[in-house]
Amino acid sequence: MKAIGYKAKGGVEVLTELELPMPEPGPRDLRVAVKAVSVNPVDVKRRRWEDPSESPLPRVLGYDAAGVVDAVGSEVTLFRPGDEVFYAGAMDRPGTNSEFHLVDERIVGPKPTSLSFAEAAALPLTSITAWEMLFDRMKVPRGLRTPGGTLLVLNGAGGVGSMLIQLANRLTGLTVIASASRPETVEWVKKLGAKHVSDHSKPIDEALRAIGFDGVDYIGAITSMPGSAPSLARALNPQGHITLIDNFDDSIAPFKPKSITISWEMMFTRSLFQTADMDAQHRLLKEMSAMVDAGQLQTTLTHVEGPLTAANLRRAHERIETGKAIGKTVLEGFQ
Repeated sequence: MKAIGYKAKGGVEVLTELELPMPEPGPRDLRVAVKAVSVNPVDVKRRRWEDPSESPLPRVLGYDAAGVVDAVGSEVTLFRPGDEVFYAGAMDRPGTNSEFHLVDERIVGPKPTSLSFAEAAALPLTSITAWEMLFDRMKVPRGLRTPGGTLLVLNGAGGVGSMLIQLANRLTGLTVIASASRPETVEWVKKLGAKHVSDHSKPIDEALRAIGFDGVDYIGAITSMPGSAPSLARALNPQGHITLIDNFDDSIAPFKPKSITISWEMMFTRSLFQTADMDAQHRLLKEMSAMVDAGQLQTTLTHVEGPLTAANLRRAHERIETGKAIGKTVLEGFQ
């Protein structure tokens, strides 16, 4: 089968087209004929930092995918061949930048019927991450529409931010503030449901005061800059909660006086450790799919790079590396 991968870490030039054996599903695996994939910052980070040169096969990246179930393992109960699905894959298995892909059924959802494969492929990783940030890490009450505090979404126009804004707006009583600094990103986050926008070119606490907020109850720190801990702590109300995604090398001491809760979100935890609640991601994606089909959530697809070729994948990685991408970039099928 066709795939795109790399044999040594480096720049986008290491991505190359491959021919790999057809994978055979394990007991709980689906083999999916991949129709579309999207690119995430984690793809770029792993390509730069992780060297597969000692592995017998090249590293195939890719997490988000939408496609059609081609075959199923002996213990699969949730899907059958011919089902259209979407999912975000696992960090410890080969990625989705391939014609066929194996994935555990417990982290797969039914594709929204109202979306194309490309539109659906933009959603899984960011939706899971945003959902888990809100409801598993911050413990925000889901479905409670009464006023429930304030949420600041850092980098609101990115993939995770775009979903966090929508979920918080639809499923909680939080007042959503998104950070953005360019006219096009400000317009995007307002379109998704942010009630206020702070300028993230300024220190976070200063940007909040500029729009009339002395502090917020929750921060979804999708990105964080070195040295930002004091500003983040000042931006949070006493007994607030911050959830981080990226590595955070600053001292956490500034958070102590306010008894701020610090948590981490990594959407691959359940699959990496085969947790007892691993199927939570299946149920989450199933609910997300229904919300999309009901018109309550929208895809965050903003750019289709073209078919899944090495050249197009390199361009998609470069787009992520600019740090200015809005929403999600998707590639459709193989040539």
